[in-house]
Order: sequence, then C-alpha cells, then structure tokens
Amino acid sequence: MKTILNVIWLVLSGVWLFLGYCLAGVLLCITIIGIPFGIAAFRIAVYALWPFGYTTVERHDSGAGSCIGNVLWLVLAGWWLAIGHIVTGIALCITIIGIPFGIANFKMVPLSLLPLGREIVPTDAPFASR
Repeated sequence: MKTILNVIWLVLSGVWLFLGYCLAGVLLCITIIGIPFGIAAFRIAVYALWPFGYTTVERHDSGAGSCIGNVLWLVLAGWWLAIGHIVTGIALCITIIGIPFGIANFKMVPLSLLPLGREIVPTDAPFASR
C-alpha cells in the first residue's frame, strides 16, 4: 500500500518538493558554513520524494549546536520550504483523493522548519535509532 501511496505522492507533489529541497541544498552548500545545512536539505529531499513508510524521530543526543543550527536554518531556508509544504497541502486538500496527501504535507512542515536533531527512520522501527 505504501508503494502505491508513494507513486501517487511522487506525481502530485513529491517531485516539486524534492526539487525545492535540492535547490535549497545547493544554495546552502555554496559556503563552507552552510554545508551541514545543505546536507540536511538533501536528506530531507529524499524523504520528501518518497515519504510513506518513513517517519522522523527526535534525536536526544543532539545538543546546543542543533538548536543554534535550527535557528539559522529557519532564517535561511525553513520558512520558504514550509510555505511550499503549506501551499501544496492546501492545493491537494481541494479534492477528496488528495486529502491524505495534503495531510502528509502538513505533517512535513515541522521538519522543514526545524530539521536538525531529527532522524528519518522506517515506520516499522521508529525506536531503532536509540
């Protein structure tokens, strides 16, 4: 079932979100300071391309660096990516078939705002990273 959902997601919004995260990753990797943020953008890009069957969990071993990094991410790229998820989610919720995909977009907004200190894991093993 998750494969069917992922294929429909890919057609409806996955490609555009993937390209948005890749663009953010490339722009952030221009400077040496932005490379960790670019890597986070590329990691989330793969999740935005094929999200069903995966979830995010909070890493408890992340420290103050991820908190400061999240503030920088929020200013540099987070707002724009979150707006992309919100607009896509609203557009998908117009039709009955698109409502689950719109909800999935809304669930990705917190990750797009504050990605550092989070890990993407399969849904059947959300506690495997501990």
